Amino acid sequence: MDRESQVLDKLKAIIDPDLGKDIVTLGFIKDLNIDDTGNVAFNLELTTPACPVKDQFRASCEELLGELDWVGDVAVTMTAQPRKTMSQSGKGLSQVRHIIAVASCKGGVGKSTVAVNLAFTLSRMGAAVGIFDADIYGPSLPTLIAAPFRGLFQDGDSIIPVEHDGVKLMSFAYATSTQGEGRPAIMRGPMVSQVVNQLLTGTGWGELDYLILDMPPGTGDIQLTVAQLVPVTAAVIVTTPQQISFVDVVKGIEMFDQLKIPTVAVVENMSYFMCGNCDTRHEIFGRGARTKLINQYGFRNSFEIPVDAEISALGDNGTPIVTVAPDSDIATRYRELAEATVREVSRIAHSDDAKPEVSYDPDGKISYRAIDGTESRIDPAELRRRCRCAHCIDEMTGGQILQPEQVSDDTTPRQIGTLGNYAITIDWSDDHSSIYPYDALVFDD
Repeated sequence: MDRESQVLDKLKAIIDPDLGKDIVTLGFIKDLNIDDTGNVAFNLELTTPACPVKDQFRASCEELLGELDWVGDVAVTMTAQPRKTMSQSGKGLSQVRHIIAVASCKGGVGKSTVAVNLAFTLSRMGAAVGIFDADIYGPSLPTLIAAPFRGLFQDGDSIIPVEHDGVKLMSFAYATSTQGEGRPAIMRGPMVSQVVNQLLTGTGWGELDYLILDMPPGTGDIQLTVAQLVPVTAAVIVTTPQQISFVDVVKGIEMFDQLKIPTVAVVENMSYFMCGNCDTRHEIFGRGARTKLINQYGFRNSFEIPVDAEISALGDNGTPIVTVAPDSDIATRYRELAEATVREVSRIAHSDDAKPEVSYDPDGKISYRAIDGTESRIDPAELRRRCRCAHCIDEMTGGQILQPEQVSDDTTPRQIGTLGNYAITIDWSDDHSSIYPYDALVFDD
């Protein structure tokens, strides 16, 4: 085996944790060079400059190649060439690789604060980031980010975005005031959609890894306009702990699913308050619904952001907490959110790879084939009995509401569909609809 083959064979032991394949098969190793003295140099081309495991990749490369007795120095240059999910609409978006919508189904949950801190966290991780304030009636970006502002200017046909601490910004408020604070928007729906279109696609964003869309609350015209206007890669939903908010989360998930936009994370904002005197956790708005999201929808990524006076004070002063307190507990949580979002976006970008498959076989069994090739089968009536929706399982106690004898043995699926990248939906012959996370579809024959 020649030296190049030995190097590549060693590097095949490094598996991308998000894509499930080795870095050689994925084509991450570029420009491999081995000189006469045994020094090895190559580029490790990642899916994003904000890759959360890039340091581990580098260390693993150096360690594995060091096991070859002829290898001298190992030089690994980290590069990134993110895969675009599809060609972007609008000249201003031509160099934007991924668009991430941050949304909520009602106002007052801290969505804009989450969007801003997510954007600046991604920037600190090494990505080129922009944020677009899509709320025309109540823009908050100029308040949350105290960027120097002298009015909007054009470069040819493109609007020049405001820039602060390496992040590009655009808001309707910038277009209506030389002070950047904005004036009230008094206009009907069609005009609002036109303004959103003009600002979003007409801004010269330049080359961005991620454009964060701070969506207005709800599921109305602007959300539909944006989703139809540009190819949104993924959505992050922000909510609060109240039980009634779980309904809003479900609405958001279903809205984005209908728009063919996968929800990659749910943020439970104002989740609890940690008393500084007694070091006790107080769930002042009630216990959240993270467990239900995991059990019923299969979400891998749900995050709690506590009530913290510093977040509010810094937001009022136009300073994201992740920029002034990067080592704080809050900043750590935003880092975890950003890393999870990056991982999921990477999976989406490589979604042309194998996906789980669910089918109803002619012999009367439901079959599930996982990405790793493992297969399992189950009787339809038994899977129906395993439904964990609010009609079948008590939400408060977790006790069983649906009794096995209530499901007929001849129950069959009428239709099997997908819900985002995380679950399937089944419409049953008994007029019930169920959601099953992929992780729940591993059966014993």
